[in-house]
Amino acid sequence: MGKVSGVFLLVGLCLGAILAMALIPRSRPGPAAVAAAASNDAVISLEAEPEPVESPPPSSSSAAPGPPPKSVDIEALASLVPGGQVSVVVYDRVAKKTTVSLKSERAYTSASLVKLLIALDALQAGTPASTVQRMLSVSDDDIASRLWTALGGPAIVTRWAAKIGLGGTRPPEDPGRWGDTRITAADVAKIYRYLLDRAGAGTRTTIMRALSGATESGSDGVRQYFGIPDAVGSLRWSIKQGWACCRGSRILHSSGTVGENDRHIVVVLTSQPVSTTYTGAGEHVSEVVRGLLPAIDDL
Repeated sequence: MGKVSGVFLLVGLCLGAILAMALIPRSRPGPAAVAAAASNDAVISLEAEPEPVESPPPSSSSAAPGPPPKSVDIEALASLVPGGQVSVVVYDRVAKKTTVSLKSERAYTSASLVKLLIALDALQAGTPASTVQRMLSVSDDDIASRLWTALGGPAIVTRWAAKIGLGGTRPPEDPGRWGDTRITAADVAKIYRYLLDRAGAGTRTTIMRALSGATESGSDGVRQYFGIPDAVGSLRWSIKQGWACCRGSRILHSSGTVGENDRHIVVVLTSQPVSTTYTGAGEHVSEVVRGLLPAIDDL
């Protein structure tokens, strides 16, 4: 009986130990154990996804805006011709838009700017390129007068006004005075646009070569480097200038292109008091062009 009791006691202790082991929870394997298991099985991959990290906000220096674009002070331009009138157009041929405009439809006596229309007509009629270039580069009035008479005088203006669409351009009241043709800054800009974008290559080359080679003094000895040449510094330019006096006012105009590939068409027309000296009037025109530099300086 004693042996049997001992056996039952031993069996009970064993069952109790087994039951205790079953009830104790197993601990989950740690990262090292998982990594070790993965290294032994090429199929297993337990790479955990990283926690999302928020990007830091941009610093105030990187978010700060750049300098504001340069602009032209239109009101200041109007004050640069004391006692007179000024009209301005700047046309950007790359952006294909007018960037500056001041009284662009006001009419002025053209003086020698009408030679641009005479040149277009003359080249179409077969006039030698050298003759047209001299008329433009030194602003030769004698050549202009001969061509004006030979090509129909006022008819030159009406033909080209209709062809280009010059709404404010009129022939002179006196048919013999080509310099009294009436023009506007908007129309002069259209003439350059026609020349550069629509005229034939031969016509364009002949005229623009003359304008880029304009001499400092005209055929009458008057200095014609006021306005664009005096104001734009090292920028490339091509010009046709106009001047006349003294039938009620002193007329000084500066027109042409500025920048690489004739990017900017620039037209400044002025009517100034007769009492203003030619030198002083020319400086007024140069000051107006200097005021336009924010719109035409691409450097």
